[in-house]
Amino acid sequence: MLGEFTYSNPTRLHFGKNALASLKDELANYGKNIMLTYGGGSIKKSGLYDEIISILKDCGKNVTELPGVMSNPTIEKLYEGAKLARENNVDLILAVGGGSVCDYSKAVSVSAYYDGDPWDKYFLRMEEPECKIIPVGCVLTMVGTGSEMNGGSVITNHAQKLKIGHVFGDNVFPKFSILNPEYTFTVPQYQMVAGFFDIMCHILEQYLSGDDDNTSDYIAEGLMKSLVNSSRIAVKNPHDYEARSNIMWTATWALNTLIAKGKTTDWMVHMIGQSVGAYTNATHGMTLSAVSLAYYRTIMNAGLKRFARFAVNVWGINPEGKSDSQLADEGLKALESWMREIGVVMSLKELGVTEDMFEGIAKGTFILEGGYKVLTHDEVIDILKRSM
Repeated sequence: MLGEFTYSNPTRLHFGKNALASLKDELANYGKNIMLTYGGGSIKKSGLYDEIISILKDCGKNVTELPGVMSNPTIEKLYEGAKLARENNVDLILAVGGGSVCDYSKAVSVSAYYDGDPWDKYFLRMEEPECKIIPVGCVLTMVGTGSEMNGGSVITNHAQKLKIGHVFGDNVFPKFSILNPEYTFTVPQYQMVAGFFDIMCHILEQYLSGDDDNTSDYIAEGLMKSLVNSSRIAVKNPHDYEARSNIMWTATWALNTLIAKGKTTDWMVHMIGQSVGAYTNATHGMTLSAVSLAYYRTIMNAGLKRFARFAVNVWGINPEGKSDSQLADEGLKALESWMREIGVVMSLKELGVTEDMFEGIAKGTFILEGGYKVLTHDEVIDILKRSM
């Protein structure tokens, strides 16, 4: 393990069927003014909203509600939330929902007391907050992003055709997160499997970098094997608690910064997928699934040994008599087979992408280093073509 790093994660997790019982104790650490952020109202149908409101009232909290957080939170919604939080002197933002609600709440937390434009500061200039930060807590209802235990926040600016993520430091991580796998049972199948691929993609983009013998890679392989096994169960029986609990825990560890330690990491699938999302507003995990295979086949030869290891250690492919190239190819075919099995989107056409969007999507794709190959603009265009 050759990398040098400092590891810290300040988020406290409460996991299991009775995890919400811990909310009362957590609320005691904060002032009276709570802003409750959530999405389109599914938490009201499930009864979770009533449970949380009851706890908040029992704790004597003043509640400001901010509903309507969309699956790809917009800059306009961020401005709305920042203004509301500041005007109500909010002491804690309680995000109830999936990764988008958690992402959004973190963006609000650093924007409420910033005097300038948060889009310009945090998402274009990628600066860190210097103003007062409102603490965030999460009650998770959908898995995939890992936002419940990291500093990530992704915001979309439709006017600029940009969707950008900023990974903030420890001071923006949720202070606590409540994870009850049963809350994920009501997520529609399409959204559920999109989350499954988002998890896989998070792991792969850390795993497919570097060549040293790294403990992080062994952890990543175990997480991927667990995800594949549990996802196969969950698509057949979405109410299988054991499968859904394993997936929820895997999602958290996939992106809570642990398996990135000692790694250079490669986030190009996310960069391309997010740019696709800026043009189509498509579900995040499906933008990743649509472009991932074309991307991995583009970089495979540059990281052949790791792709071969992926085939053997994750998919159980017998290496006897096979070259690294053959193994790498079989590993990606196994990945493709699993993707089709769980039912994710396999082409950009399914998301409404047209050829006239290619140039704009490519221009909106941030080119990062850290992977086995640094893409050119033309290679991004080629990946988009082969993803159709």
